[in-house]
Amino acid sequence: MSTTTTTLTTAPPAKLDVVDTFWPRANKYLMHTGVTPSPVIITKALGTRLYDASGRQILDFTSGQMSSLLGHSHPEIVRVVNQQVARLDHLLSSMITEPVIELAERLAQVLPSSLEKSFFLNTGSESTEAAIKIAKYYTGKFEIVAFSASYHGLTSGSGSATYSAGRRNGGPAMPGQLAFPAPYAYRSPFKKADGSYDWETELEFGWSMIDRQSVGSLAAFIMEPILSTGGILVPPKGYLTRMAQECKKRGMLLIMDEAQTGVGRTGQMFAFENEEGVVPDVLALSKTLGCGLPLASVTTTSEIERGCTEAGFLWLTTHLNDPLTAAVGAKVLEIVKRDDYCRKAAERGGQLRAGLLKLQEKYWCIGDVRGRGLLQGIELIANADTKSPGTELGQAVSEAAMRNGLSCNIVNLPGMGGVFRLAPPVTVTADEIDEALGILDHSFDEVLAKRGQSIATV
Repeated sequence: MSTTTTTLTTAPPAKLDVVDTFWPRANKYLMHTGVTPSPVIITKALGTRLYDASGRQILDFTSGQMSSLLGHSHPEIVRVVNQQVARLDHLLSSMITEPVIELAERLAQVLPSSLEKSFFLNTGSESTEAAIKIAKYYTGKFEIVAFSASYHGLTSGSGSATYSAGRRNGGPAMPGQLAFPAPYAYRSPFKKADGSYDWETELEFGWSMIDRQSVGSLAAFIMEPILSTGGILVPPKGYLTRMAQECKKRGMLLIMDEAQTGVGRTGQMFAFENEEGVVPDVLALSKTLGCGLPLASVTTTSEIERGCTEAGFLWLTTHLNDPLTAAVGAKVLEIVKRDDYCRKAAERGGQLRAGLLKLQEKYWCIGDVRGRGLLQGIELIANADTKSPGTELGQAVSEAAMRNGLSCNIVNLPGMGGVFRLAPPVTVTADEIDEALGILDHSFDEVLAKRGQSIATV
């Protein structure tokens, strides 16, 4: 057994009164979970801003854990929480309340008409776990297909359908897990004669591999309509339509995991709406639905609900259909629709993307810019000729950005290089986007200068 001890940080901020005790207490009492802690101690969050222990402001361009859709401490959300926790917070899971019905009703109103049956949980892992179980109960089959760059959670079923991280040393995955090549246009080996991405051939290859591996028990394909943790991978137009057709051809359910893309972030209420006619059989929401609070949902059709009921489907958790978080989710949906945040996310996302493309023109190490709405990604490379992943460079720029006042998420998963995820709240202003772009610009310049590298060439 290894005796290596992981310390939580070695660089605490200098102006915290309890600096001498904060990190020693953290190291003593908190278990390391594989997530490297930030050296910054955040003491307050408001709107799009974080405030550290020294009072320094930091622009939050990851929306917390990609969740604070309306920014931190939105006044209407604060009011709902205060009112609801004082009146009706938690009950037996069998007791249905008005906030739960209101949330289910509001969801049905913004979803395709076939998706009308919902229940509510806490986390993304829980929602995808439940969605996978629904598929198995309804179809009577057990094989689950997911993208090779997928991230759907780390519980038993969701973790087995996650290929981007967390698979080593955890024992066997659930039986019947099959990986499908992710639509990674920037690095795909499938190219047409003109060098463009040949996604049709790649998709056919992927399905041929699935059909060879399957034992004849294909239950579902679970996917994000834009792969976020996998590196902001945006499928080309027509891809989701074709995938839905292939699933239907094989009698599989299509599960959409919109933990990070749902509720307006991409410029549409749901990212699967980018292709007309694509409607999942099961939709899993989390993160953005709760605006930072632990809320997730699973929505499906009446037919699938009936089949699951007949098969004896059971999902019972301590916080199933809790009224407190349901009231928050209903208010989130109300605000997003009322204040037209889908349109605003598309507009501000266009501004953000245009700024990132300008940075790409300036800095050789930005190999690709991709995303939709206020979910944008930039992939860094270490060499302009070979396009080798710029993982180390990306980490350096990420740390510089944080020092300069911008929190942006770096994805350092195997094979993904250094990919920034920029996902500010949909309440972000044009001035805040310009401010963030300026910080990024300065951070790239700073890091390359320290490394003695030119801006324009390697």
